[in-house]
Amino acid sequence: MLVKKIFIIIILSFFSFNAFANTPRSTGKYNNWESFVAETEKGKICFAQTIPTKRAPGAIQRDQSKLFVTFRPSENIKDEISITSGHDYKSSTVIASSGKKRYSFFSQKNFAWLLDDQEEKNFIKLMKKATNLIVKARTTKGAETTDHYSMMGFTKAYNTAKKTCG
Repeated sequence: MLVKKIFIIIILSFFSFNAFANTPRSTGKYNNWESFVAETEKGKICFAQTIPTKRAPGAIQRDQSKLFVTFRPSENIKDEISITSGHDYKSSTVIASSGKKRYSFFSQKNFAWLLDDQEEKNFIKLMKKATNLIVKARTTKGAETTDHYSMMGFTKAYNTAKKTCG
C-alpha cells in the first residue's frame, strides 16, 4: 500500500511539474510593465508585457489587450514586438502611435507585428522615450478599438526580459 501511495505521488509530481513548466514565471514588476520567462520544448522564452490603462469603446466585447516584446534565443528572435487588442483584426488595420510617430503593424487573426527588425528597433527606442502609446485597430466587422498603454516601467521590464534570455 505504501509503495502504491509513493508511486501515485511521484506520478502526480511529474505531471504537476510538466503542467507548470510552460507557465510563464514573473521575473519582475515595474510600474505598468512586467517581465516573464517560460521554458518550452524549443527553449527559453522571455518577454515584457503590459495591459492598457484605458480601452474604448466599452460597448465592444473583447478579450484582454496586451503589448509584448519577446525574446526567443533558440529561434534567434529578439525584440519581437506584438500586440493583441482582444479581437480578430481586419487585415492590416493596426496602428500604434506616440506623439507624431506612427507605426503600422501587419495582422493575422488576433495578433499584430511590425514588419522588420529595423522597425522593431525604432519602435523600442520610441517606447523607451514615450510616456504613453495608443493602439488603434479595426475588428473584422469594421468597428474601431483604441487602447492606451503607459510606458512607465517599460525600460526596466524590457532590460530584465532581455538579460534573462541573454
